[in-house]
Amino acid sequence: MAANEVPSETPSEVRGEARGETRRRASRYVVPVAVAGVAAATIGLVPALAAAGDPDLPEITAQQLIEKIAGSETQTLSGTFRVSTDLGLPALGGLASGLGGQGGGASTADPAQKLTELVSGTHTLRLAADGPERQKLTLLDGSDEYSLIHNGDDVWGYDSKSNEVFHEKGASEGPAAEGKELPATPKELADEVLKAAGDTTSITVDGTARVAGRDAYQLVIKPKQTGSTVASVKIAVDAANGTPLKFTLSSVEGGKPVVDAGFTKVDFARPDASVFAFEAPKGAKVTEGAEEAGKSRELPENFEKDFGKEFGGFGGPGGLGKGLNVLGEGWTTIAKLDTGAPAPRTDEAPKELQGFLDSFGDKVTGTFGSGTLFKTKLVNALLTDDGKVYVGAVTKDALVEAANSGK
Repeated sequence: MAANEVPSETPSEVRGEARGETRRRASRYVVPVAVAGVAAATIGLVPALAAAGDPDLPEITAQQLIEKIAGSETQTLSGTFRVSTDLGLPALGGLASGLGGQGGGASTADPAQKLTELVSGTHTLRLAADGPERQKLTLLDGSDEYSLIHNGDDVWGYDSKSNEVFHEKGASEGPAAEGKELPATPKELADEVLKAAGDTTSITVDGTARVAGRDAYQLVIKPKQTGSTVASVKIAVDAANGTPLKFTLSSVEGGKPVVDAGFTKVDFARPDASVFAFEAPKGAKVTEGAEEAGKSRELPENFEKDFGKEFGGFGGPGGLGKGLNVLGEGWTTIAKLDTGAPAPRTDEAPKELQGFLDSFGDKVTGTFGSGTLFKTKLVNALLTDDGKVYVGAVTKDALVEAANSGK
């Protein structure tokens, strides 16, 4: 064990376990298309550029640095950070409209719609926070801006390009509250990774860095297991207050990081209260969250019957086919689902979907039979021809081995 590696007696909070026709036809391809969504959810928000010249800081062990992060009392900050995401996915443009216009009636200011842009490419954001009750995130896109503001019981989303506003009252009880459970800052990203650390994980301190004008230690997290798609996670931690400043997730495939997220500028002073104030601009279209949620619950006619028929029990009394099983542990955990029905053929998919599915799907064979592997740089899924699905942040070989085992 390296001198600065976390011992096996890591505290439990750190060692915790990782935790119409077109529409009818399109419903058959929910599982493979959802791979992209799973990968996006795994990522959250992220990035920053470190300045040249590593600072000379006192030595610190990985255990001490983790405790510094856990003990950070940072409640206020404002700054700019950049998010770069590369899942290795084909272009998604036009896919939504190709699926019969699903989601087309949603407000462009709805966070669930707008923040999906962070799944790919590089984006610049401004962030402000004043404790758990007030946060503001602004996504910059040329002269256009999208702002998401949480102020007490109110959540506002504003899209300047369309001049649309999304508003939700009583956010602590609505969908916005669920959204707050997702990692939204480098610190939350770091917390999620650290919770997954255990005997399957190596955690070390690997030098120092200068990030957003701040001295920082570099915490490096790597799987000890083979078969994971994750090569490493690197977190730059503010040497003074323990706040994570940058988060980088690299894939075993190499190339650009899957996620590279960090502050380029940061200030820990309390932002002015006016930063979190919002009033809908004159002439803006305002959509209330409860109203939008009601629309999203309206399914196409015969959806449940068709979906259950096409996917062997999904949406029907049988629930998720024959059930969901979890195989393995740690970084090589695989979720297995038996749909109880033969897999759909991609050549029968709507033409808007065929190119997308074929571009990130490979035919594979094994003692289990044959199937299609849908791949990203982070999350992969194997859909066998007899209707079993294996999904995880693991390599192709690991998925095929799991299928061959017949578990």
